[in-house]
Amino acid sequence: MNTYAWPPDHAFWTGTFPEHTAARTTPYLFKGIIPAIAATAEDVLAGFEIIRRAHAAGADIKAHARVYVGKERRDDLLPKALTATAWSGDANAFVPWMQDLVGADRFSLVINNLETVSPTLAAGLGTFLKSLIDGWGLPLGGAEQVAFAGNYAGTAFGIHEGYEDAFLVHLGPNAKNFYCWPAEQYEKLTGGKEPTFGDYQALLEQAEHFLLEPGDALFLPRRVFHVGTQETFSVSVAMPLYTYPYAQILQSRIIPDVLAQLAGDGPDDPLNEPSEMADSAAGPGAVAERLAAVGTSLLHVATGRVRGEAREHAEQRWATLRSNGGWELVEGDLARQEAADAFDPQQVTPGAEITLIAPYQVTTIHDSVESVLLRGHQTGIALDVAALDRDTVSALNDGATIVLPDNQELLTAVRALGATGGLHLTPRSADTEDTDA
Repeated sequence: MNTYAWPPDHAFWTGTFPEHTAARTTPYLFKGIIPAIAATAEDVLAGFEIIRRAHAAGADIKAHARVYVGKERRDDLLPKALTATAWSGDANAFVPWMQDLVGADRFSLVINNLETVSPTLAAGLGTFLKSLIDGWGLPLGGAEQVAFAGNYAGTAFGIHEGYEDAFLVHLGPNAKNFYCWPAEQYEKLTGGKEPTFGDYQALLEQAEHFLLEPGDALFLPRRVFHVGTQETFSVSVAMPLYTYPYAQILQSRIIPDVLAQLAGDGPDDPLNEPSEMADSAAGPGAVAERLAAVGTSLLHVATGRVRGEAREHAEQRWATLRSNGGWELVEGDLARQEAADAFDPQQVTPGAEITLIAPYQVTTIHDSVESVLLRGHQTGIALDVAALDRDTVSALNDGATIVLPDNQELLTAVRALGATGGLHLTPRSADTEDTDA
């Protein structure tokens, strides 16, 4: 039974959640917090079937599956799992189907970026993610869904350390045992940070134990060692929250952009003047001094530009993630592409209806021209009153259905938004057209 509001409200994230988790630093099991309307084990298996279908079509997608027997990753078995005739029935039929494919009683199937193939799970668990973002904050790398399905005796990765805060949502149909150790305790027990495989029963006796049942969500703080065990088949979905270090964002994106602006523009720019012939007698010392002088000068100028570039990058990242429902933005998002393909711009006519596909949102970037994003795709539509006014954007983000008026600027904007894969379009009915005629 769900003992929490759905979705969790602001008071949960600002009060209940930090109180139970010692200010978000210790594991805690929230019983019955995820209702079946948000996610089920069958939804995960349906997502795997979509991956199999994409494989048969030769589609290049981000979501991918891995097969494990014991602790061994068996890439040789994956083609069989992707191409065999589908199982007939529910999870009860899936288990013998997988056992026959892998030639073993116990197995595990791990699926990354499940949200990119399952609109159902993207929306259902996206409701939880949105409440988390609104109440706790936005992970700057977004989040993803990693599914674990199987009847494995222990997680294939052994007892291992988690590097991000995460929630493990358990979907059943059977229970799972989960064990956690603070990093200091695990290092004291094992003498290091390496994963532990094999017989770790003695370690389990020293762990904090949680019994996960369908609808439960376990909060796993970063740097906590953990492992799951089970006797019967079940499915869980981990939701890691990617909070990239600021230094990593600066190193990978912002600093290179700043330096690229200072690298000189064309052969006539003084910065592109060729280096002098190096004096053989003086050796490399003079070259090093010149490099250091130019580098110091460039970095001095770059320092003054970092703030502006950081602001631009942060606004872009913020709007992109929010528009994608908080899920990390990746290439090869099959669900996005299929939604975009299903959107027929010729059906965007007065009287047609549009709604946003959950959990995606329309967000804005303020640049020389204000632009809108939906599902992480920048469309470059000017947000003026004639095209897409703020009231319309707010209504769409609140889940409203908009009946399109006879406004050509708005219709043009909607056609562009549809290419993002974030809009659902209900064409104008033939009855309405006949009535107007």
